[in-house]
Amino acid sequence: MYTMSLGDDGAELRPLEPWHAEEFLAHLDRGRDFIGQFISFGSKETDLASARAMLQRYADLRAADSASLHGLWLDGKLVGGVLFLNFDAVNGNCEVGCWLEPAGTGRGLVTRAMHVLIDHAVEQRGIHRVEWVAASGNQASLNVARRLGMTRDGVRREAHPYRGVRHDLEVWSILAPEWRAARARAADNDH
Repeated sequence: MYTMSLGDDGAELRPLEPWHAEEFLAHLDRGRDFIGQFISFGSKETDLASARAMLQRYADLRAADSASLHGLWLDGKLVGGVLFLNFDAVNGNCEVGCWLEPAGTGRGLVTRAMHVLIDHAVEQRGIHRVEWVAASGNQASLNVARRLGMTRDGVRREAHPYRGVRHDLEVWSILAPEWRAARARAADNDH
């Protein structure tokens, strides 16, 4: 399909597909505790069959144009990913998200990958509103929303029961005109 370089540091964005199940499971096992601090992503995928089933479910959702997974590789090793959740091209809305194992943190991988996803959503698919939802305690995730130029829409108080605690969820978004203006400013600053 595609492999997209995210810079000169060996970072790549690629589709994450069912045939990656073994690599995906190894990645989840390496990062399970870290990834699971705020989200349940990958928590039920504990063997090859369940990892393959999850990737197949997202492949089917991609075929239905309603969600998709994209892996982040660093020097040829899967270290995380980004995804479209609730992709609704008809109404021009989508939600994006991410996950990383510790080896992928602190490098700007998610921010760089999200630029690709949001550009695609806005410019190719006509998405008007891109949403980001994260637990209030997940500062790394909230910092990505800030770096992407998103606006904090509000807090859904104690909306996310996870690991015996009810977490506040922050909702952030960026609208297509805001995204285009931010990209134009960034391009001007590069000259």
